[in-house]
Amino acid sequence: MNIKRNGLEPSTKGPAEYFTGSVRVDMLFQANEPARAVGANVTFGPGARTAWHIHPLGQTLIVTSGTGLIQLWGSQVEEIRPGDVIWIAPGEKHWHGASATKAMTHIAIQEQLDGKTADFMEQVSDKQYQPEASVA
Repeated sequence: MNIKRNGLEPSTKGPAEYFTGSVRVDMLFQANEPARAVGANVTFGPGARTAWHIHPLGQTLIVTSGTGLIQLWGSQVEEIRPGDVIWIAPGEKHWHGASATKAMTHIAIQEQLDGKTADFMEQVSDKQYQPEASVA
């Protein structure tokens, strides 16, 4: 058993190559062999979002506060709120982040495949980010 005490690990800033806007990442846990799951608490400031990306083994998001947005490639932007649990299937191109006016925090859980949890692609354009955007 291992108890990781809250507050012992510093927060990190979401790298600009993977995020737009102000993003704070607090790692919750790393994979302990033979397990592959990693988890993070991610806080997006208003208007902040990920770049388009995929997860080789999928991802689960649990919204804990605020108002967020998520979009699958080729689909409409969806609003997400506290208590929502979102499953993104392996290889499904998507982005997620805060609404334009309110921050959003979620817990992100994904598994590593060959030491990797995600492949990031192009940034989400301002036009794609709009909630009324119909398709990517």
